[in-house]
Formats: sequence, structure tokens, C-alpha cells
Amino acid sequence: MEGKPRPQATAAQALYAMDRMIALAQFGQQDIASRLGLNVTDLTCLGFVMEAALAGEPLAAGDLAERAQLTTGAVTGVLNRLEKAGYARREADPGDRRRVRVVLESTAQARILEAYSPFYERINRLFADYTPDEVAVLTDWFTRAKGLLLESLDEIRGDGPH
Repeated sequence: MEGKPRPQATAAQALYAMDRMIALAQFGQQDIASRLGLNVTDLTCLGFVMEAALAGEPLAAGDLAERAQLTTGAVTGVLNRLEKAGYARREADPGDRRRVRVVLESTAQARILEAYSPFYERINRLFADYTPDEVAVLTDWFTRAKGLLLESLDEIRGDGPH
């Protein structure tokens, strides 16, 4: 498949477009969280719970705290709210009764996908406009940018080099 002609752009233009997209995505996350009866932190944590469930991996509460970069105390509050809203529940780890696993409720995935489906459908149509090689470049860029964002967060929080 031959790619479509793309407009020329500078790195500065790409950075500006990325900044605007991230800002808009933050508003979208707030709106989706509100629609689901959650706050943005809870929605982010719910995403990690769903990701683990879809991968068939058990997720301990401590692992969730690490992935979300929250304290275990903060995760306790998140889990209280997710349980109250009917998205997740805690259960004892059968291999170690001292550990608590976070389990996605059976109806949670459908509720979440209902909120996200219109956006994901639009994004999938956009990806379909690109060749497989172009999608590979985009995937590489997103993956590498995520690593840079993690480095920056560590610096901002005082956990890394300055």
C-alpha cells in the first residue's frame, strides 16, 4: 500500500500539535471519568486493572500502586471508590493470603468500552489512513515518547537526575 502525501512539518510544529492533543486528551479523560462516576486517577487505575484482566494476569494492590505511581494508602482510597462504583473488587491472593488482588467486575469492561468506543472507532479510522510502515513509525514514536515522559516525571518528582 502506498502512503498518501503528507504535509511537510517541522519538529516545532509536531511538538505544538502534540501539546494541543495532550491538553485536549486531558479534558477528554476528565469528561469520561465523570461520565463513569470516577475521577481521573481512579479511571487511570481502572485502566491498569482492565489491562491486567485482559492479559489474564493477576494484579496485586501493591502492583497497581507501582503502575499508577501512587502510595499504597492512595490506592486503598482508589480501590474503595472503584468497588463502590462497581468496577473492581479486592480478593485475597490464593498464593499468599497476606496479599490483596484487584479483580475487574464482570460488567466493568462493557461499561468502560461504551464510553471509549466512539473515540477508538475514530482513531482506528485515522490509523487506517496510514500504511503499515507509517503505523509502525507512529507506534515507535509513541513508545519512545512514553519512555521520555517517564524519565521527565521522575525528574519532576525528584526521583531521577536533574
